[in-house]
Amino acid sequence: MIFNFRMVSDEVDNFKREIKIDADMTFLDLRNAICESVGYDKHQMCSFFLCDNNWEKEKEIALEDMDFDSDQDVWLMDEVILSDYLEDEGQRLIFVFDYMTDRAFFIELKEIITGKKLKDPVCTCSMGNPPSQTIDFEEYEAKIEAKAALVAEDIDEDFYGSDGYNEDEFNAEGFEEMSFEE
Repeated sequence: MIFNFRMVSDEVDNFKREIKIDADMTFLDLRNAICESVGYDKHQMCSFFLCDNNWEKEKEIALEDMDFDSDQDVWLMDEVILSDYLEDEGQRLIFVFDYMTDRAFFIELKEIITGKKLKDPVCTCSMGNPPSQTIDFEEYEAKIEAKAALVAEDIDEDFYGSDGYNEDEFNAEGFEEMSFEE
């Protein structure tokens, strides 16, 4: 079985990646495929979070056991098989790639292809440039303050707001299709 994931960023417009990976591979294999598709250093701390339909984090799958709370179960990327936790198209994940600023990619399981296997993960669609893997903390704070000031100007009694995340990005057309062999 093959999982087809679509990944977007809330930092960069027109950034998208699609990655196909065998369902029997680990979250570490998925992390490596993501890092390769965006040119990130694989030695940085990161985590996946399984999410509900509203992008609320539920279960963390970490790169390493930080042993913060021995009462909590720890799931490690190199031990957890994708198909053990992902079952349905539309399932959502967050991949936090910058722990200092909680910057992340939003990932959705767009398609499950049954009856086929894939030896290695492959990036099948690539669009736009990814955000930088790390950001200067002072620069990040300045951006947050500037964004908060803009939002404050736009808020009135009719504001109901969202989380600033455009759901249509997962359904956008315009991917450059790349051929690959399954």
